[in-house]
Amino acid sequence: MTNAADSQGIVYLIGAGPGDPGLITVKGLECIRTADVVVYDRLAGARLLEHCRPDARLVYVGKQPDRHTLTQDEINSLLVKEASGGYTVARLKGGDPFVFGRGGEEAEELVRHGIPFEVVPGITSAIAVPAYAGIPVTHRNHTSTLAIITGNEDPEKENSGIQWSKIATGAGTLVFLMGMGNLPAISKQLIAHGRDPQTPVALIRWGTRPEQRTLTGNLANIAGLAREADFKNPAIIVVGEVVKLRERLRWFEDKPLFGRRILVTRSREQASALSRSIEQLGGEPVEFPTISINEPLDYAPMDEAINRISEYRWIIFTSVNGVKYFFNRLRHLGGDIRDLHGAGICAIGPQTRESLHNLALRVDYVPGEYRAEEIVSGLQNLIKPGDRVLLPRADIARQALPEGLAALGARVDEVTAYRTAAGRGNAPQVTEMLAGGEIDIITFTSSSTVRNFVALLGPGNVPELTGRALTACIGPITAQTARELGLPVHIQAKEYTIDGLLQAILEYNKEN
Repeated sequence: MTNAADSQGIVYLIGAGPGDPGLITVKGLECIRTADVVVYDRLAGARLLEHCRPDARLVYVGKQPDRHTLTQDEINSLLVKEASGGYTVARLKGGDPFVFGRGGEEAEELVRHGIPFEVVPGITSAIAVPAYAGIPVTHRNHTSTLAIITGNEDPEKENSGIQWSKIATGAGTLVFLMGMGNLPAISKQLIAHGRDPQTPVALIRWGTRPEQRTLTGNLANIAGLAREADFKNPAIIVVGEVVKLRERLRWFEDKPLFGRRILVTRSREQASALSRSIEQLGGEPVEFPTISINEPLDYAPMDEAINRISEYRWIIFTSVNGVKYFFNRLRHLGGDIRDLHGAGICAIGPQTRESLHNLALRVDYVPGEYRAEEIVSGLQNLIKPGDRVLLPRADIARQALPEGLAALGARVDEVTAYRTAAGRGNAPQVTEMLAGGEIDIITFTSSSTVRNFVALLGPGNVPELTGRALTACIGPITAQTARELGLPVHIQAKEYTIDGLLQAILEYNKEN
């Protein structure tokens, strides 16, 4: 973190969007990644904080309708203080900073103190949240006008800043932000000033997130419906004929994993593919890397094997990581794929095979069932006694494969291509989410992810913390480890791949 006494700090007023972390702008994300200090609100989106620098200071100034961690004046002073110290400050606000985000007040304070600032607009919830509920705020067949109104102001106070006589009928679509506490009075004022009581209304809570809920009615009955449903902030109110389009245009809530928050325990390097697929299916991935992938402590055994690579009749790769680290070392030692001529290549599954294909290597054998025992069974007629077999793999891999190959008469050299170590996931955050029932499914893609998950949370805490979540395992070995450590297995992939795991989750979700 930089803090030169004579350096000039700067504040970026960043709109984080309405909740879905994918709705942050490219510039906003870049500011988060480079900031020394990140000052963030309750609605700014926790997953965006994963992009902060490891040494960045995070300051929570969470603001709720009924209580503030810091007052607005205190937040203003904080921004001035940090920037005056030479720091680059990312002020991360939900929605857009200049749409009822009080960003204008913060900017004015920075100007008063001569602090440079930039505004990074965000996608306002007034537009994005209705869109995620299937409601376009404008439509040529319904309305060409839109008004965005604060819902925090008491509609019945004297000297209201809202001209209800003009607002009520002056725009086709009305969007009230954070107005649930005033919903009865808002409806009353709109009807009193000429809006038809049967005008459609939608209430959308936690829009763009897995918790998104939508309640529809009309001006005459919506307050009663909301009371019956205990519908509260954070929510927006949409008034207008466009609400009727929701029944035809709803899309987010119809995705197969909508409403599901899924814990991804793979290493951070590997998690992105699974997380991306979960998001595309409407779920929210929560990355909790319980393992990390590292270089071997000693390269000598692998170097020795590479230097006599021509002696091996078979090279067996049991993971994408094994492929990556083996060929990185091969290149480091000045070799290339031509050195592997004469050796049969085996890959444990389609993803490992694909990583080898990307290196222009033809794979000679992939077992029908993607586990060590099937490799031994499939190679029993191909490996002759005395054949040398190379296994570049993880330091903690099961011994079933080398023992099975040795039983066939092979001379097996098992070398550590990479180390699997305990990850540094945010255990306190995940513990809190599990305890609050905020995690629906926990995914495990290897036995090591299970063991380290239990270690990070504490073996004694696991039964209670995981009791409200489903456990999904990539295959029988991982599932066996989970059961041995006290985790019930609800979902097990039939095909032991990431795609197979997702398919098993989808099938379970559909049937239950």
